[in-house]
Amino acid sequence: MRPLRDERGSAVAEFSLVGVLLTALLLAVVQLALALHVRNTVLDAAAEGARYAALTGSSPDAGVQRTRELIGSAIAAEFAGEVSAATTSIDGVPAIAVTVRTTLPVVGLLGPKRALEVTGHAALETVE
Repeated sequence: MRPLRDERGSAVAEFSLVGVLLTALLLAVVQLALALHVRNTVLDAAAEGARYAALTGSSPDAGVQRTRELIGSAIAAEFAGEVSAATTSIDGVPAIAVTVRTTLPVVGLLGPKRALEVTGHAALETVE
């Protein structure tokens, strides 16, 4: 007769339970890294677009186009759908602000639309 507390086969069950938890944790960390990468890339593209639009002889529309090109080449063109630029003032200094509203990746690159909003600023160049 076998004792009631026979532990044969328990290592397989424990490994399965721990393996599932570790896999879920690893996937969550990878997804967080992807979301941060998308955010940082879109923010960098918005800042570069603002700097481009702030150049003497350039326009806010040129900054929007530059931002869309950068996002399209770094991530995907779908992430550059809603880009806008406007003139603003920061502490009395005239500036350009380029704003991007895009998808926040929650599962892979899929997620809620317009959930991520970033703005890049640059002071307008003046010729004296």
